[in-house]
Amino acid sequence: MLTTSKVAFAVAAQLAATAMLLVGRAPESSQGAPVQTFPEALERYLASTVQPTSLERSTLLSGGAVAKLLDADEGKEVALFGAVWINAAPSDYVRRVADIENFERGGAFRVTKRISNPPRLEDFAAMTLPADDIEDLKSCRVGDCELKLSQDAVDRMRRTVDWSKPTAARDAEALARQLALEYVTGYLEGGNDRLAVYRDRGRPTFVASEFRSMIDRMPTIFERLPALRTYLLEYPKAALPGATSFLYWQEAQFGLKPTIRINHLVIAENSNGTIVANKQLYASHYFWTALELRVLLPDPRRGRGFWFVNINRSRSDGLSGFVGRVIRGRVQSEARKGIETALSATKAALERR
Repeated sequence: MLTTSKVAFAVAAQLAATAMLLVGRAPESSQGAPVQTFPEALERYLASTVQPTSLERSTLLSGGAVAKLLDADEGKEVALFGAVWINAAPSDYVRRVADIENFERGGAFRVTKRISNPPRLEDFAAMTLPADDIEDLKSCRVGDCELKLSQDAVDRMRRTVDWSKPTAARDAEALARQLALEYVTGYLEGGNDRLAVYRDRGRPTFVASEFRSMIDRMPTIFERLPALRTYLLEYPKAALPGATSFLYWQEAQFGLKPTIRINHLVIAENSNGTIVANKQLYASHYFWTALELRVLLPDPRRGRGFWFVNINRSRSDGLSGFVGRVIRGRVQSEARKGIETALSATKAALERR
C-alpha cells in the first residue's frame, strides 16, 4: 500500500501543479490607491469562514495573494481558501481554462485531453499505464491493490489479461481505455450514482458518498450558490442554466507516481461574476475525490479586474492514524504554500497581457 507520506506529498503537489505552468513575477498594478473594503459577499465569507488576520486582510487589499487552511475532516481531508486581486478581465481567465488541453499542459501535466460528447474510445488513445502500474496489476486483488479500482475493474483485469503473454501490458492498457470510456459514459447517464466504489483496501470507499460529505462541509459558500450545489450532486438530472461543462482526463505527476484523473469542469457566468467548478470523478492513485471552486468576482469600486477566490477540498487515504497525525502539519503547510504560489502565478500570467 502507499505510505501516508507519499499520499501527503501528492496532496500538496496537486494544489501546486498549475503554479508550475504559470510562475512569474506579478507586475505592479497600474491602478491608483486600492479600495480598502471587500465586496459584500466576499466580506461575509471572510468573516464567517476564513477569518483572516488584519495582516492577511491588508495583504489582499494591497494586491497580494493569501492562502489559509479551512476546517476539514482531519482524518481524510485537506481544505484551503485562497484569494488575490487580478487586474485583468475575467473573460481572459475563462478563455484560458476553457481550452483545458493547453491550460493544463506541461510541468506536472503529462497529458490532458478533453472528452468528446458523446465520449469515444479514441478520446483515450493517449492513455498509457506506467510500468509500475502494470506490475501492480498483475497481483491486484479486491481489497489489496495499489491502484484505485472498482471490484468489476479488478475482476475484468484478472479475467481478461493473460499476464503470461508478451502482449499483456498492451492488453491491460487497452482494457484500461475501455474501462475509462465506460466510466465517463456511465457518469454522463447516471451521475454520482455511477461513480466508483474503490476496493483497493479492505473496506470499500464510495466516491459518491465521500463527495456528498465533502460538499456538506462547505455550507457557507453554497448558501449563495444553491443551484451549483444541486447541479454537482444531482447531475445529469439537474441543470445549471447558462453554464457550459465538459469532461476531461489527464495524466499528471502527483507525488511519486503518475496519476490518471478524470474531471468534470463547469463554467457558469452571470452578471454577478463567474464560477469555475472542477469536480474530480476518478483518480488512479492517492485521491478519492476533490472539488475546486474558483470564483471570479468583479469589484467596480476597484475598477477593471476581479477577485480570484479559490476554495479547494480533496479527500484521500493516508491521513488518518498516528502517522497521519504526525505528518498532517507538513501536508497542510505545503498545500497552503502551493495554492498561494498558484494564485500569484495566475495573477502574473493574466496581468502580463
